[in-house]
Amino acid sequence: FHLLIAGLTLLAEDFFGIMAVIVPRSFRLLDELEKGQKGDAMSGVSWGLDSGDDITLTSWNGTIFGPPGTAFENRIYSLKIITGPEYPDKAAKVKFDTQINMGCVEQATGEVKPSWSILSSWRRETNIENILLNLRKEMASSANRKLPQPPEGASY
Repeated sequence: FHLLIAGLTLLAEDFFGIMAVIVPRSFRLLDELEKGQKGDAMSGVSWGLDSGDDITLTSWNGTIFGPPGTAFENRIYSLKIITGPEYPDKAAKVKFDTQINMGCVEQATGEVKPSWSILSSWRRETNIENILLNLRKEMASSANRKLPQPPEGASY
């Protein structure tokens, strides 16, 4: 494992002796912020910093537009995403602000269960957009698509 003098890039040697570039947390999060600000309404998700002056890039908000043909259709779901100091090496913490009935979400708190697929098999390459897109995909899954939902506008 090597740290370059500039502190901008880390080089890690894997099991086979192959060197890989590891982008520092702040650079990675700035890239995610830029992508979120550009937005792509067609994907059904959006994200950004909770507060514009969060220099630690830790507290994020996300939005998921319910997929058509599901119990979530025509609803907008708000989420809080926390990228702790070990992100992206460790998964972000994700919590719905809008009440939702879905198998991967704790009903009492709105927290996405750490055992949920993308969080439990976390990889450094996974990002906030991936989390939101996978949650939207989960809404459309056969296990969740027809589940009765809390009243519209209810929050945790």
